[in-house]
Amino acid sequence: MTPRFRIAGTDDTDQTAKQPLARHLTRRAVLAGAATASGAAVLAACAQQSNNTLVLPTDPVIARTEQRRASDGRVRSYTLTAALTSIDLAGTTATTWAYGSNVPGPQLRVTAGDTIDVVLHNTLPSATSIHWHGLALRNDMDGVPPATQTAVPSGSSFRYRFKVDQPGTYWLHPHVGPQLDRGLYAPLIVDDPHEPMQYDDEWVIVLDDWLDGVTTTPDTVVKELQKSGMGGMGGMGGMSGMSGMGGMSGMSGMSGDSGSSAPTRKGNLLSGTNSDLLGGDTGDVYYPYYLINGHPKQDPQTFSTKPGKRIRLRIINAGGDTAFRLTVQNHPLTVTHTDGYPVKHQLTDAILLGMGERYDALVTVQDGAFAVIAEAVGKNDRAVAVLRSNPSARTPILSDAQPEGTRTLNALQLHAASDVNLDSKRVDRTVDLALTGGMSRYDWGFNGKQFSMSDPLKNAAVVRQGERVALRLRNKTMMWHPFHLHGHTFQLPNSGARKDTVILKPMQEIAALFDADNPGVWAAHCHNVYHQEAGMMTFVGYAK
Repeated sequence: MTPRFRIAGTDDTDQTAKQPLARHLTRRAVLAGAATASGAAVLAACAQQSNNTLVLPTDPVIARTEQRRASDGRVRSYTLTAALTSIDLAGTTATTWAYGSNVPGPQLRVTAGDTIDVVLHNTLPSATSIHWHGLALRNDMDGVPPATQTAVPSGSSFRYRFKVDQPGTYWLHPHVGPQLDRGLYAPLIVDDPHEPMQYDDEWVIVLDDWLDGVTTTPDTVVKELQKSGMGGMGGMGGMSGMSGMGGMSGMSGMSGDSGSSAPTRKGNLLSGTNSDLLGGDTGDVYYPYYLINGHPKQDPQTFSTKPGKRIRLRIINAGGDTAFRLTVQNHPLTVTHTDGYPVKHQLTDAILLGMGERYDALVTVQDGAFAVIAEAVGKNDRAVAVLRSNPSARTPILSDAQPEGTRTLNALQLHAASDVNLDSKRVDRTVDLALTGGMSRYDWGFNGKQFSMSDPLKNAAVVRQGERVALRLRNKTMMWHPFHLHGHTFQLPNSGARKDTVILKPMQEIAALFDADNPGVWAAHCHNVYHQEAGMMTFVGYAK
């Protein structure tokens, strides 16, 4: 089938509609016009539902904002094909959806100031999209159907084109249903043209929990959870209590949590996952594999180097329902960045990553062979890899490998580097988002309301261009959530880290700040894909 193209660009000021790909498709004007009309219809419906009060992706201000972004004029072009494929998991063949034939998909690499130009060909049996996680990009390229684009139908293609002006570690994944929990993800690295750090090599480490094509599919898990929640699993169904508040005891293991109980599996679900690191229940989906760069622990990847080398690790949690605690055996880690932004360097033994979070860290390699361990927090399992600097060193017994030290770092322990601190400014508006719901009925939401695809901008929080916004996040549930805001970064309290994704423990409140400098309608949601699918999603929209 010849792919049908959907071309970005909705007004005369939008230069993306004038690029070579668009000119080459003039013979397909009818199809392109139909695609544009389809997208316009969806956005028109959004406008009607928002009483025409919000700046939508079709508004000319989106293109004008893009024109003002810093750019060096270089264009980096890629093609991604979303396709059915089979991957080998240490002898188990899993049929999945991926960008090409490998998981993770191919690394995209650009330099801050570049324009990225990606054509997505969708050969899947379902519609899809690409969301560029962590990037403050133009709103009509954010990849969130139906609010910022229509989903790309099977047999069609879509061109994503936008300027990238912030260096850092990012990644890409769909924003359609639970597709993220298949193999549709890839790292996106934006190099700093004036990189201040010194290191000898760099390793990208993508962490994932895996079930697709082995035990079930993510869509089946969604149906299972939404039909009966966790109420029939025994225990407290997401009400397992909090650290220090008399909740259930945590699992024993690498995280140092108290207790010795193990999770209980029932079909595709788990009960009894628990960790002090996350304040109680850690997740509710059973995964037969945990992966580092697509490799299960039965077939670990080896990172080879020489003793004394200084390595930059770029760590991405691409999981659907799992927090990871990453350590490198016998090697302390110096954290340098989180979610793309530099922090004051901090030494630690381990890093806690919620789904969607990224951390950069420096490590100086010792002589020998060592385990790289990504503990699936509270789930009594792990992903592993091998760091080898001596070819003759004995490979560690990975099933028994334990990290040394007890320091586990999370985002609230970090402080932004001085050059990315938000300047002092009066707060113009407060956006109050309470995370609500529970596992028993699986009624996740914000401010007591569940998100509806049929009316995506209903209950959107409203800000205005140029405002300093106080973001008040209150987790009123008894389970942790990784909160993610699209199109912006927020700064954590007390000159804390600049983030786009942050862990909220049960009953925890976090006050953050961000500048409303990127107009459009922007998703805000829990990055547990199953919580998001059940309704823990909303939008932050700019008033006209």
